Amino acid sequence: MLQQDSNDDTEDVSLFDAEEETTNRPRKAKIRHPVVSFFHLFCRVSAIIVYLLCELLSSSFITCMVTIILLLSCDFWAVKNVTGRLMVGLRWWNHIDEDGKSHWVFESRKESSQENKTVSEAESRIFWLGLIACPVLWVIFAFSALFSFRVKWLAVVIVGVVLQGANLYGYIRCKVGSRKNLTSMATSYFGKQFLRQNTGVDQTS
Repeated sequence: MLQQDSNDDTEDVSLFDAEEETTNRPRKAKIRHPVVSFFHLFCRVSAIIVYLLCELLSSSFITCMVTIILLLSCDFWAVKNVTGRLMVGLRWWNHIDEDGKSHWVFESRKESSQENKTVSEAESRIFWLGLIACPVLWVIFAFSALFSFRVKWLAVVIVGVVLQGANLYGYIRCKVGSRKNLTSMATSYFGKQFLRQNTGVDQTS
């Protein structure tokens, strides 16, 4: 079923109707795609390690910068086009229609009548842990570079924040749905936290 958000020209669609036969596999905790899971973390973790150890690994700023940006670019492509689809059944992209209008599409694979058959719990944890933790680290690096006046590294860190933040936002949109749903979820969460702190009673849905 296709749903289109008229406000920002985005589409929330079901992913890969032609691949529904894969839903006959039971959901398991084991890792079904070990190579994909490895590369989901490899490039983004390697970029962070190179950034932290760059002054020990090489005296050349240009070499370190190019290495980090290459790792971040490979990670962006792999996570956007491969690991999200295989590990959690999500995918997002942009396309331009015949009128030249840009559309952002956010896909999620249909769940069968038996819950979550296509997604491994272990792979899902690995995917979301890597997707969320690494952008948070790059944001910390950005503040660190800014306050320590390491201006030459600030551009590199901003690339990390933008590329990994884009994937994080895209997959959250795939998971949650339209921007209205995302805003509603955030409002509901903060409302519950505020009510809990002020009354000691958790708000029920």
